[in-house]
Amino acid sequence: MKYSMINLFLFLFTVICSNDNFAQSTRSLVNEGVDLYNEQNYADAEVNFKKGAEESPNNFEAKFNLGDAYYKQQRYDEAMKAYQSAFVDAKNDLEKSDIYYNIGNSLLKSQKLKESIAAYKEALKLDPNDEQAKYNLSYALNQLNNQDQNQDQNQQQNDENKDENKDQQQQDQQNEDQQNKDQQNQDQQQQDQQNQDQQEQQQSQEQKEQELTKQEAEKILNALKENEKDLQKKLRKVKGQPVKTEKDW
Repeated sequence: MKYSMINLFLFLFTVICSNDNFAQSTRSLVNEGVDLYNEQNYADAEVNFKKGAEESPNNFEAKFNLGDAYYKQQRYDEAMKAYQSAFVDAKNDLEKSDIYYNIGNSLLKSQKLKESIAAYKEALKLDPNDEQAKYNLSYALNQLNNQDQNQDQNQQQNDENKDENKDQQQQDQQNEDQQNKDQQNQDQQQQDQQNQDQQEQQQSQEQKEQELTKQEAEKILNALKENEKDLQKKLRKVKGQPVKTEKDW
């Protein structure tokens, strides 16, 4: 019985020492990670914080600091996941407020202004005296207001451009219609001129034909007159011959 108690004591002592060594290992990893972080060696700091979180899944500092290491490397989505995983291990409202504050910063860097404003408000609910959260909230609100104004201006400019394009299209259509009308008028004038030229040419041809016919008629008439003269001459010759009479015996 005494031997069993000794074994139990040794077992408990071993477990306590093992847990203490385990905690010391996690603490060492986190502290070394903090030193690397302060040296701006964020990638190596990330490795230490990640190992610490794996060894001690409920360690708030390891997961929170891992989020900071991601943030410094501009890996904002991963940073927010690390902060969110640390939330359940936060020991008080101040730590929870810090988580919301850092999530707000990550969202702000990602240009998600409305979401960052919501995160800063949650941080101030838990810690109303956080001046940095107040400042960042004001900054995010100002950025959102400027963004809305720019969007309104862009929309107005787009509307004006659409109106200008519409007016230009109408003007272009009017110009095209006028050009088509002018071209039709020009074509019609050319066609009328061609018809007039054809008519004048035809009239000239008919006039020439009429003149030719008149000349031919005069020639024929003159020929007839000459024939008539010849005929009259012949008749006179016949008429002028002495008529033979029978002898009166």
